[in-house]
Amino acid sequence: MDRRTIFDIAKQELTINIRNKWTLIFAIVFGALVVSISYFGMMTEGFAGMQNFTRTSASILNLVLYLVPLVALIMGTLSFTGDKGATELLYSQPVLRSEVQLGKLLGVFGSIVISTLIGFTVAGAMIIAAHGLSGLLRYAMFVLLSLALALVFLCLAVLVATANQRKARAFGVSLFLWFFFVLFYDLLAVGGTLLLKGKSANAFLFLSVFGNPVDMVRVASLIVLDGVTIFGAAGAALLRFLGGKMISVLLLAVGLTIWVTVPLFISQKLLNRQDI
Repeated sequence: MDRRTIFDIAKQELTINIRNKWTLIFAIVFGALVVSISYFGMMTEGFAGMQNFTRTSASILNLVLYLVPLVALIMGTLSFTGDKGATELLYSQPVLRSEVQLGKLLGVFGSIVISTLIGFTVAGAMIIAAHGLSGLLRYAMFVLLSLALALVFLCLAVLVATANQRKARAFGVSLFLWFFFVLFYDLLAVGGTLLLKGKSANAFLFLSVFGNPVDMVRVASLIVLDGVTIFGAAGAALLRFLGGKMISVLLLAVGLTIWVTVPLFISQKLLNRQDI
């Protein structure tokens, strides 16, 4: 692959997505929600004003797990099922199809990174002004996990868009994936444990975490934030099986890497077989 070609395509795609109204809307909405939750998230517990980095991260965790996958799927599907004429023109150039796909992927991911960092940076600056730098490293690791989650679902969107040429069908499959991983998967995992007993149930819970990138980011974030008391069954089983936080985080990072590479590899194979 030619890195310069990939970079040029990514730069073009990034420019297009920055000008896209959806990118601006996401940046504004996400930034407003992060700042609002950072300020008002602990009002019910008797805390007023800006929270520190750890409390802010814990408060916005669910927001990230719900919103980031949805935005990544929508933006990825929009980009890879966009103007058919422009896409055909791009593929007609003397470049590899994998270079075009990877360049577009990096461009879309770059726009998501910029939009997401706006919210995290604004909230982070306000927290530093109120509480200083304590907890900044954990906050930064939480941001990285959020971006990793976005990349996973962006790669899934690429796979969906490549396998489904029709835009309406691709959007339907993408929304199904969001519903399945964010809302329905945990119900299946809990239901599966009811059919098992003892160590088998614990093993099933351990393995079920790696079947869902949302759960992996949730557990990894709680480990990073030292939220041992609120891990839940899946996180507790994971730590018990692996015997340590560091090993757990590393294994979860490997799992997320697989969730990025496998959909991208399959989508490239499908793309090379298509008649464009």
